[in-house]
Amino acid sequence: MERGGQVVVATHNQGKLVEMRRILDSLLGDDRFGIELVSASDLNLPDPVETGTTFEANALLKAKQTAELSGLPALADDSGLIVDIMGAAPGILSARWSGRHGDDQANIDLLLSQLRDIPDESRTARFVCAAALVVPDEPGYPVRNRHTVRQGEMPGRIIRTPRGGDGFGYDPIFEPDDQPARAGTDHRLTSAEMSPDQKNAISHRGKALAAIMPVLIRWVLDDGHDVS
Repeated sequence: MERGGQVVVATHNQGKLVEMRRILDSLLGDDRFGIELVSASDLNLPDPVETGTTFEANALLKAKQTAELSGLPALADDSGLIVDIMGAAPGILSARWSGRHGDDQANIDLLLSQLRDIPDESRTARFVCAAALVVPDEPGYPVRNRHTVRQGEMPGRIIRTPRGGDGFGYDPIFEPDDQPARAGTDHRLTSAEMSPDQKNAISHRGKALAAIMPVLIRWVLDDGHDVS
């Protein structure tokens, strides 16, 4: 296999795509190992229907479909917010919690309403991300050795009033536990108040992609075909 090549980022969510590209660019560094990142939307691929019951299942479903349709290695993620007192909800339904897929404001409004009477000490939560890599089949290499999934988490708490204009999804109401060092203040930032670099350094998505990156690089450098 030749060094480098295209890898499809299997998402049509523009906010997620920007964030994933930024994280991947940071992880790949200047060398980039000959990797060219393209998106599913760049290739006019359909957005897979998420029928899985876990983050891992949905990430793998999206990566597999994208790899099959494109004939290229595909990297997908599925992520969401888990609120402890709500029994792990919204979970895999995070993006459509209000009933309208991708309506961030409606999702935030509904969640804050549901948590209105919950005291601050009980508003713990965490973002979870599962990242999946699928490499198209090649003669002599079994399918079971052509995919892998890695997971990352970002613990924190849900605040009562949104703050910050960056990020997407539930970022304006989520305060990560792991905060960047800020001299002279004890003010805690939401994910939406952090710079992209600050957020990516601690985020669930950053952790999951960092965990899967060595597998992707091994394939690119042809150091072995087992990516399990």
